[in-house]
Amino acid sequence: MENVQWKVDGMSCTNCALSIHKYLQKEGISEPKVSFMEGEIQFELPENINKENLIKGISGLGYKVRGEDGAAPKKKWLDNNQERAFFCLIFTLPLMVHMLPGVHIHLLMNPYVQLALTTPVFIVGMNYFGKSAWNSLTKGIPNMNVLVAMGAIASFGYSLYGTLAALGPAFAYYETTATILTLVFFGNYLEDASVASTQRALKDLVKAQKVMANMIVFDDQHKEVIFNVESETLKVGDLILINSGETIPMDSKILWGEANVNESIVTGESVPVHKKTTDLLLGGSTVENGTLKAYVTAVGDDTVLSNILKMVRAAQGEKPPVQILADKISAVFVPVVLGIAVLTVLGNLIITDIGFGQSLLRGIAVLVIACPCAMGLATPAAIAVGLGRGARNGVLFKNAKSLETFKNIKQVVFDKTGTLTTGLFEIAGTNVLEGTTLEEFIVIAYSLEKYSNHPIAKCISTEWKSKEEIKWATIEEVKGIGIKATDKQGNNYWAGSFKSLVDKNVEDGHNVYIQKNDKLLGWLDVADQIRPEAKEVIETLHKKGIHTILLSGDRKEKCEQVGKLLGIQEILYEQSPADKLNKLDALTKANPTAMVGDGINDAPALAKATIGISLSNASHIAIQSAQVILMNQGLKNLPMALGLGSRTYETIKENLIWAFSYNIVAIPVAAFGLLGTWGPTYGALIMGLSDIVLALNSLRLFKKKLV
Repeated sequence: MENVQWKVDGMSCTNCALSIHKYLQKEGISEPKVSFMEGEIQFELPENINKENLIKGISGLGYKVRGEDGAAPKKKWLDNNQERAFFCLIFTLPLMVHMLPGVHIHLLMNPYVQLALTTPVFIVGMNYFGKSAWNSLTKGIPNMNVLVAMGAIASFGYSLYGTLAALGPAFAYYETTATILTLVFFGNYLEDASVASTQRALKDLVKAQKVMANMIVFDDQHKEVIFNVESETLKVGDLILINSGETIPMDSKILWGEANVNESIVTGESVPVHKKTTDLLLGGSTVENGTLKAYVTAVGDDTVLSNILKMVRAAQGEKPPVQILADKISAVFVPVVLGIAVLTVLGNLIITDIGFGQSLLRGIAVLVIACPCAMGLATPAAIAVGLGRGARNGVLFKNAKSLETFKNIKQVVFDKTGTLTTGLFEIAGTNVLEGTTLEEFIVIAYSLEKYSNHPIAKCISTEWKSKEEIKWATIEEVKGIGIKATDKQGNNYWAGSFKSLVDKNVEDGHNVYIQKNDKLLGWLDVADQIRPEAKEVIETLHKKGIHTILLSGDRKEKCEQVGKLLGIQEILYEQSPADKLNKLDALTKANPTAMVGDGINDAPALAKATIGISLSNASHIAIQSAQVILMNQGLKNLPMALGLGSRTYETIKENLIWAFSYNIVAIPVAAFGLLGTWGPTYGALIMGLSDIVLALNSLRLFKKKLV
């Protein structure tokens, strides 16, 4: 299946996204992700579904799918809410001045002058709200624009009838039509600006992708020639020069030079990292001092930064469980409000003596003060800020559900090697038994361990790298146990950490045992260092009331040494991958559990945990299995990830409480005429402000203390 990612223009609220979501599902797309805040759609396209038909269908809903190059359609006049608002304001101000106490301009009292001033505003309003309302109604998913359009049409139609029938000023409510449309345009404009600010962390990452690069080429005399190119034009293998103060254009590998590199745009770690020859460079990072020559290793969608952006955008398209109720209410909200508006007009007409004109104004006030967008915006706005702050600080969430789930975590399980420890081993001791030379032992160990990604294996294959090497007929890594191999002469070899698989009479406590044809050749030990931030992280978790568990395949003595030094509350050692999986299953059933790991052996356990957390330098399969990735290659940001999850959920709850409370209070206030004669005007103003309140409350997440 093809992975499709489209930019879509015209989505302005959750109902817009919901209508596209339902359409795509109806057409056979199983799990579309639609984000109105990003204006983006992502889905897997089955081979039997025509892409062009989907584009036409979305266009039929009133939205515009951008071209394959992602370019925005050609800009038109009055193409955004800001332009529409200021255009309408020119015609609305005279009508508003006329309504001010003590101001009587005879010309403006003429209903035909009022009609002339209102008509341009009405045309612009209907071209936007009317089209959107009609498209949503024809597709069976009425959006907020239905309410605005109905209110404007009712007041304009009533006024036009009064003017043509010469019924006098009591039938002229042109200023109501104009102010409703103008204020809603202004409200949408302010909402757009507020929502855009919730995306600022993501925009910083996008900007980091678009830089100039110093490309190195060679002329006919083999002399270097350097010229500027846009980073998007670079290809894998191109040579580039990066000077002090410049941004690294693409993922690269250093060929020459040393420099201090600030990787905070990706990892959230502001302390520069010293880089030297053969070290990898992350695109978007900044060279603080030094000069480097490097060759490009990844471009476009294959870079680390691009993958981060894709991950964050995909997470924004996810709906956490708390959003489900709001979506269900939003889907029926508009029809309910339309019904309440009709009842308001009829009720006031029958029960009160205010007459049809004032009853109609109260009904219009109900239409324009109701705000389904507030309920739809409550969760996405908070999620956008939460994911953005996480991405800006080196904490990546693969889905929005993880942000919400963090609030329930009661215990955190840690792997030891490479997670609580640095994973940077060195060989500390070797014992070769009689009958085997040290040189033979080294060749065997290197030939076996070079095929494993385990940190201990990498240490051995790096330190004991040999030109001599055994060519294997078969070789297999058994998760959590070791490496098995057979040479071309039929001899069987084994290297692993469980001495019980070798000889029960051999002394216990060594890291790696090596045997040939069931005969033990010797063993070796490696030394590892505890991560400097590990103890502080564990203490922070304990202060939050979170139970900590060490779950490792290493032997008892080493696990207890690390666990006691860090103050971990429960220590489980000598666990095979199957043991880890079973233990995680039991722990998760008892309490919501987060698992932090980095190795290939941890992948099943990471997937089994309530939330799997992986380090950025982890194995590829571990990263795939985790829902959260800590980008600073350590545990430093683990408390931040937990805090960000709970704070985001708190913000979502605050937003939803505001959205529901606002509508529960505002609609009756409008229906009973408590907004006064200018009810629809005040209603439009208050409705616009309601969404801004949600966006501003969500932005507080950028400032909230997380640890």
